[in-house]
Amino acid sequence: MRERFAAVTTELLDSDPRLALVLAVISAERFTPAARAHPDRVIDVGIREQLLVGAAGGLALTGLRPIAHTFASFLVERPFEQVKLDLGHQGVGAVLVSAGASYDVAAGGRTHQAPGDVALLDTLDGWTVHVPGHPDEAETLLRHAAADGDSRVYLRLSEHANSAPQPVVPGRFRVLREGRAGVVLAVGPMLDAVLAATSGRDVTVLYAASVRPFDAASLRAATARAGTTDLVIVEPYLTGTSSAHAAEALADVPHRVLALGTRRAELRRYGTWQEHVAAHGLDAVGLRARINAFLGV
Repeated sequence: MRERFAAVTTELLDSDPRLALVLAVISAERFTPAARAHPDRVIDVGIREQLLVGAAGGLALTGLRPIAHTFASFLVERPFEQVKLDLGHQGVGAVLVSAGASYDVAAGGRTHQAPGDVALLDTLDGWTVHVPGHPDEAETLLRHAAADGDSRVYLRLSEHANSAPQPVVPGRFRVLREGRAGVVLAVGPMLDAVLAATSGRDVTVLYAASVRPFDAASLRAATARAGTTDLVIVEPYLTGTSSAHAAEALADVPHRVLALGTRRAELRRYGTWQEHVAAHGLDAVGLRARINAFLGV
């Protein structure tokens, strides 16, 4: 996804004079040609993540559409005050594009892990959040975000990806399979594991590459067709991040929600992101056991 992000952003900088790119060392080597071609619109602030977001806010105040990029822990968590004030409080937009997801850079230790990034943004108003599950989806959502006026958008990139892309529509969930024993909402790169975990099970599978705003209408329609309000949410970040949104969508009907995601307890071993997925029970084997127990299938 990062390679596609670099290629598409370089192209967009060539075609849209309103776009600017702000970096903090991370991925800077991928934008060397773009920096030579547009030295006034490709800015590397060094290892200064608060300045990264502050500069994006300043560029937005001048009428530019800034794209700011670094690892998720350095883009959302470390400069959160600037995200809140320099973008939200000033009423300006930007596209924040992260890499590293929850634990892609597991060998970097806890400083490079950000399972709470989407939950943290949920404390702020007006953010669109995209969680693509494939490089093709990342490109679609990036192009949409770059052209999306002055909105505030978070695009969460990951090394973890599904084997095939889905024809995503920003802001909408997609029905991939229909059943009557329950509804499983798979977010971004969790889709392949969810499809494997529910293979042969009579469940509806919804897919979300955009999670904020939460597509309550599609969820309600899916539960109505299935004839059940038993819902499982499988997210590649902090467990329960979308539970309140789902509960609000189903507030007028009795419902049950099982939230599956990255657990709060810190895994104090480096390993690989694949090992972290398994340790959190988010691989197909772990998901199948927990989904079966909840839905009784």
